[in-house]
Amino acid sequence: MAERSAPAPFAAFAAKRPGPAPSRLSGLSPLSFALWVAVGALILASLGDVAPSPQRLVDGGPRMARLLSRMWPPETDPAFLLRMFWSIVETLQIALVGAAFGIVLSVPIAWASARGVTPFGPFAFLFKGITSLARTVPDLVWALIFVSAVGLGAVAGTMTIMMDTLGFCGRFFAEAMEETEPEPRQALEAIGAGRMGVLLGAVIPDAAPSMINAALFAFEKAVRSSVVLGLVGAGGIGQELKTAFDLFQYRQAAAIILAVFVIVIAMEWLADRLRARLR
Repeated sequence: MAERSAPAPFAAFAAKRPGPAPSRLSGLSPLSFALWVAVGALILASLGDVAPSPQRLVDGGPRMARLLSRMWPPETDPAFLLRMFWSIVETLQIALVGAAFGIVLSVPIAWASARGVTPFGPFAFLFKGITSLARTVPDLVWALIFVSAVGLGAVAGTMTIMMDTLGFCGRFFAEAMEETEPEPRQALEAIGAGRMGVLLGAVIPDAAPSMINAALFAFEKAVRSSVVLGLVGAGGIGQELKTAFDLFQYRQAAAIILAVFVIVIAMEWLADRLRARLR
C-alpha cells in the first residue's frame, strides 16, 4: 500500500520546522574541558586561602565601625586644608604632565608597532614589546624604580604616570591604526606620498576618534593613579594620606579621601563632556 502523504499545509510546516538545537558543549574539546575544570578547581582551592571567612567578616565589622567613628567628622583646620589644597594641585600637575608626555610618546611607538602600518616590517614586535613592558609593570613598581633613580617627590610621580600612559595608549593607539581603512593609504602611496605623509594624511585622521577616547580615558586613569603614588614617596596627595594614617590622624585621612573622591568624579564628568562634544 502506498504511504499516505501529509496535507500540503502541514507538509510545508514540517519542512520549515527547525531541527533540534545544537548542544552548547558540542564545540568543547577534551583539552578545553580539562582546562576549564582545572581553572574551576584552582578557584575553589584558592577560596580557602584568600577569601574572607564569615567569622572574620563578623569580627571586622565592629573594628570598621570604630575606625569610621574616629574618621568623622573630617578635619577642617585651615592650615591643614591649605596644605591639602597644594598637595592636590601637585597631584593634578603630576597627572596632567605625565599623561601628556605619555600620550605624545605613544603616537610614534604605536605607529612603529601597528600591523600593516609600521615602517619597520618584521621588527615591529620590538616596539610592541616596549608598550607591553610599560603596561605589565604595576604603577607602584615604576614609582619605586623612579624614586630610587631621581629621589622622592613629584618628578618620580610624573615619570611613573608617563610610563603607565605609554603602556595604555600605546596599545590602543596601535589597535586604532591597525583598524584604519587601507584604501586611503593606498591612494596616497599611489600618488607618491611617503610614510610620514600616509601617517598624517590617512592613518591618524581615520584613527583620531578612537585615539582621542583612549587619551581621555588615560587622563582619568592618571588622576586616579597619581593619588596612590604618594604612598611610596612619589609626591602628591597620596603622601599626605600616608602620613595621616601613619600618625593615626584619621580625621585628616577622611578629609583627604573625600577630596580625592570629588576630584575623581569631577575629572570623569569633564572627560564625559569632552567625549560628548567630540562626537
